[in-house]
Amino acid sequence: MGGKRGNDVSLIDEQNQIRTEEMLLNVGPQHPSTHGVFRLVVKISGETILDAEPVIGYLHRGTEKLAEDLQYTQIIPYTDRLDYLAAMLNNYAFCHTVEQALELEIPERAEYLRIIVMELQRVASHLLFIGTYLLDLGAMSPFLYVFADREQIVQLFNEICGARLTYNYLRVGGVKWDAPPGWLDKVEAFVRYMQERLSMYDELITGNEIFLARTRGIGVFDTDTALAHGMSGINLRSTGFRWDLRRNKPYSIYDRFDFEIPVGQNGDCFDRYYLHLLEMNESLKIVAQALQQVPDGPVLGKVPKLIRVPAGEYYSGIEGARGELGFYIVSDGKDKPYRMKIRKPSFLNLQLLPKLLRGQNMANLIAILGAVDIVLGEVDA
Repeated sequence: MGGKRGNDVSLIDEQNQIRTEEMLLNVGPQHPSTHGVFRLVVKISGETILDAEPVIGYLHRGTEKLAEDLQYTQIIPYTDRLDYLAAMLNNYAFCHTVEQALELEIPERAEYLRIIVMELQRVASHLLFIGTYLLDLGAMSPFLYVFADREQIVQLFNEICGARLTYNYLRVGGVKWDAPPGWLDKVEAFVRYMQERLSMYDELITGNEIFLARTRGIGVFDTDTALAHGMSGINLRSTGFRWDLRRNKPYSIYDRFDFEIPVGQNGDCFDRYYLHLLEMNESLKIVAQALQQVPDGPVLGKVPKLIRVPAGEYYSGIEGARGELGFYIVSDGKDKPYRMKIRKPSFLNLQLLPKLLRGQNMANLIAILGAVDIVLGEVDA
């Protein structure tokens, strides 16, 4: 009986594989496993993914619509809640668009303080990516290390603006207030400390055989595919395409600093991980240079008490932690935007996910999703 059952052709397909029944499986929307309240409906046959459908909207708060009833200064706290792991960058992206429309002149000291907090924010965001990504793949130690290091940045932000996650620090025309006494010295000490820690992370993670097996050659896409799906940031640069708005379309005072734009070669999960590590080092270089150049002076320019953006359409994009973050504002000349649209890099980067998952096994699903690096507050804005 055993031999006859082993040769039962009804259980074997043409490729001599065991035939399985297709089924739908919900992945998420539990927060720890899907990097936010994100649901992924996958069709599987055995362990093989046949199709995948992202389901978003569980965190939707209608930020773009709410902005129509808010004065321009009132919108700034709402930007904190988009990519809540990179709130300083969100603040700047919105303020910069309004400043471009008003043709405001920003004080030099304010520009340098902005650069310092934005690049520290990028480091904090990338640290969290590395920690959670390694946790996705089963490694606990890096997760604990990155939170300890990120906590130092959070404490620095708490000192300068009184908040730990949603800052509301940047203002149209500058920043809310100056750095407290001794704060810049603390930042300088942190930069030196963090540069040494990055070497430790590289040694701890990059050459790990298990990590390499889980990430090399997994989730691969090329430059043409990335551009066709509107991808930007590290996801685009992992394909070898050198595009960073801080260099290609300089804003603020980024043209005063010497830093590199790292790119990958293979467009796989490993390249996306490693670029996060390399970019943190470049951000620290920018902060170190800014600390040497920061001048004295005011931190807020001459801004009307009631901001009215001239009638017209305005767009400005910056290099956010996850790609090009931009605000498109339509103004009718009043103190509130007539319409506002946000270019959300996490939302655009997510579009490629179904294509990346088809044909993969379930073990690679979380590795691919984590490497795309989404924040659902931004996806669902």
